[in-house]
Amino acid sequence: MTEPVILKNSFAIACVAVMQVVVPALVAVVTLYALVLGFGMTADRGIQLLAALAALLMLLLSVRRRNINAPIFAGSVPLALGVAYRWGIVLAILLAVGYSMKVTEDYSRRLVLTWAMVSTPLLIAAAMILETLMWRLLCDPSNARKTVIVGINDLSLSLANQLSVRQEFCMAVAGFFDDRSAERQNSADAKLSLLGRLQDLAAYVKANAVQVIFIALPMRHLQRVRDLLDELRDTTVSIYYLPDVFVFDLIQSRTGEIAGIPIVALCETPFYGFRGVIKRLSDILISATLLLLASPILFAIALIVRLSSKGAIIFKQRRYGLDGREFIVYKFRTMHVTEDGPGIEQATRDDRRVTAVGRFLRRHSLDELPQLINVLQGRMSLVGPRPHAIAHNEKYRKLISGYMIRHKVLPGITGLAQISGCRGETERLEEMQARVHLDLEYLRHWSPVLDLKILALTVLQLIRHEKAY
Repeated sequence: MTEPVILKNSFAIACVAVMQVVVPALVAVVTLYALVLGFGMTADRGIQLLAALAALLMLLLSVRRRNINAPIFAGSVPLALGVAYRWGIVLAILLAVGYSMKVTEDYSRRLVLTWAMVSTPLLIAAAMILETLMWRLLCDPSNARKTVIVGINDLSLSLANQLSVRQEFCMAVAGFFDDRSAERQNSADAKLSLLGRLQDLAAYVKANAVQVIFIALPMRHLQRVRDLLDELRDTTVSIYYLPDVFVFDLIQSRTGEIAGIPIVALCETPFYGFRGVIKRLSDILISATLLLLASPILFAIALIVRLSSKGAIIFKQRRYGLDGREFIVYKFRTMHVTEDGPGIEQATRDDRRVTAVGRFLRRHSLDELPQLINVLQGRMSLVGPRPHAIAHNEKYRKLISGYMIRHKVLPGITGLAQISGCRGETERLEEMQARVHLDLEYLRHWSPVLDLKILALTVLQLIRHEKAY
């Protein structure tokens, strides 16, 4: 979203911005000297050097935070965390310098520890006060730019609503322009004000000193957008385009740039950047721990499977994994047969192919435990869309739109679909569609917290599940 443009109170806002850089250094220094006096100590050259170095570091870090592209408003929680983070960096640097120069013994530990702890809430409080002051100056009604929106749809109505309740954007929506009448908009409850047709826009902007325009026309009307831009060339109005990308089934949509070239991601894996590192690290730590703790159970199951029926202990089957690449999934064998061909029959209730031991293992999902090895190999994840047999994949990818998108992430031992009751035999196409829908919802809304929630609910369902057979 665009940052607010300063129209009024520019001198006062500039002063507050300077204070946001200087005040943290002052708070750190003043707090140090106040504690020195409170402890009955003398502000000798060592204390003066400590204060000067702390002030310099706080100034440098505050200037870095206030770079030219930084947002004006940070938000209360990010602001507090940022202040604590920068203060922690200052303390770490001071400690490193003290150790390297072998002068740590010259300073009272009680003084330094008290200074570190007391300064933190004071720095946060000062930052909050200045942020509130900046907010009030910027959100003065006189700073609000007159805004109109071209095109009435769900996206533009949502934008208008946000601009009306979020004062920090400093925009006042005067109304909409659209070639359809208000009666055809089905938006009586949206309090919209239809100012005219698209052909009236340029004249209205010039006559009413409009400062911002949001164009929310569908992408199929790009020629009309170009015409509007030509008509507005002799004005100073700021123009933004809202592409109606939400007509697509978006997965992890976001905007960005590549070497300065703007891009809009319509379908992407949720595990880009550091998010992928977090996902992989958690998979390795948890799966390795579970394998270690469950090793006696694994050996016991392996022995029982081997003694109870003829055949291999581990059942191996080809599945589609990340990006649709084949991999071999491991499971304890639960059937008298080991199918892995072009035609695979799903297990059904009272299936004669399932062994007596296999029925128990499948009921409590214990047959899935060898897949922890798949996770360590990097071919699966603890949480993700369940991998289907290749024969089933080839069948359903032709019947369900977006089916293969679920392969943009590693398949999982468990997933959102499984804890939502979508497991076992899929007798009807609608059942597989529901499963795929939940898999795509997982891709849209992934977070580490969601993974932990799915794992916790999976453990609760291991006791018994009526669809596991």
